[in-house]
Amino acid sequence: MRKTTLGERGHNRLLKILHIDPERNWGGGEAQVLGLLTYLCRNGHRNDLLTHPGGRLFEQSGPLGIKRLSLVVRNDLDLRPVPALRRLIRSEKYDIVHFHTKRAHALSLWLPRGPQRPKYVVTRRMDYPEAKSWYTRLLYNRRVDGVVAISRVIMELLVEAGIGAGRIRLIHSGIDPQRFDRCANGSASAEYHAVVGIIASLEERKGHRYLLEAAAMLKRRGHKIRYLLAGEGPARDQLEEQVMALNLADEVRFCGFVSDVPGFFSQIDIFILPSLYEGLGVAVLEAMAAGKPVIASRVGGLPELIADGETGLLVAPKNAEGLAQAIARLADDKSLAREMGRKGAARARASFSLENMAAKNEAYYYELIGASAVEVPFDQNL
Repeated sequence: MRKTTLGERGHNRLLKILHIDPERNWGGGEAQVLGLLTYLCRNGHRNDLLTHPGGRLFEQSGPLGIKRLSLVVRNDLDLRPVPALRRLIRSEKYDIVHFHTKRAHALSLWLPRGPQRPKYVVTRRMDYPEAKSWYTRLLYNRRVDGVVAISRVIMELLVEAGIGAGRIRLIHSGIDPQRFDRCANGSASAEYHAVVGIIASLEERKGHRYLLEAAAMLKRRGHKIRYLLAGEGPARDQLEEQVMALNLADEVRFCGFVSDVPGFFSQIDIFILPSLYEGLGVAVLEAMAAGKPVIASRVGGLPELIADGETGLLVAPKNAEGLAQAIARLADDKSLAREMGRKGAARARASFSLENMAAKNEAYYYELIGASAVEVPFDQNL
């Protein structure tokens, strides 16, 4: 029998939810899933998680005490998990099935339909356009009941691709600001008068190579700046070769996967994210909460986070010269950097908390159970 309650949120029963995220690597999306699971478990909901057994999400979710099930999906056409997943959904009678990645969403084509099925929800985190095709419309308009977009630009791209606006709910990603309460104010030394840091997967779309080009420009101009690159990914070898070719071996350090994110922010003065495209940018929110001024590309959802000239600086993507000028500006003007960091911390804590993100997802679940997706009112301010 399903446990019932009448809590402070006014709902008369708790939910049974299946979360699907087959990614093995850890990124901003997986951090959001973990935060959502933590909130939902704390509120008494039953959560099951399907994820890669060798992934960090599987490991990190262990202390929550939820049921964790193994899921390995090689690509969008991998149908091997479908029979077991269909049996699971039919036997467990979930209220909600939440697809948290693109590969998870592709599985929706084969899952149970009919009046006794759960409500299906997908979160869209990437800001590259979806194809205007029958397949896109099928995935978003027919195979799920609701879509969560983590930024306005993603929401707009989905509508342009033919997804009904009434199916989409804007819910920004969030962070736990208390994790960053004790971050140090700075780390400049006699040798380096500023330390620049980035936390991002080492892949082309994050724009690391433009940061390295900017670093080489600044070195030639006499700026003594150190760069800490945190993250793992397929582009590491290429980036290490670029560091050697640009004579930056003394200035650049690859930190690998960083588990102590607040500790990383305590080592830097300026955070940078030179992405070519970015759905929202959780690392930017974390840097803001830590009181660090942010330099980022003017792409995707990043302008929704950063007030240009107030909490950080926005530059055009693929623009090494623009990055170099922005880094030099903040490295040379400590008072400006501190003021941007202070304003950024206030903005992140007031508007982008993990609690707020999770509560809005929870509320959306209840709306979907009470009405079909096309009947859910659309409010872009949510």
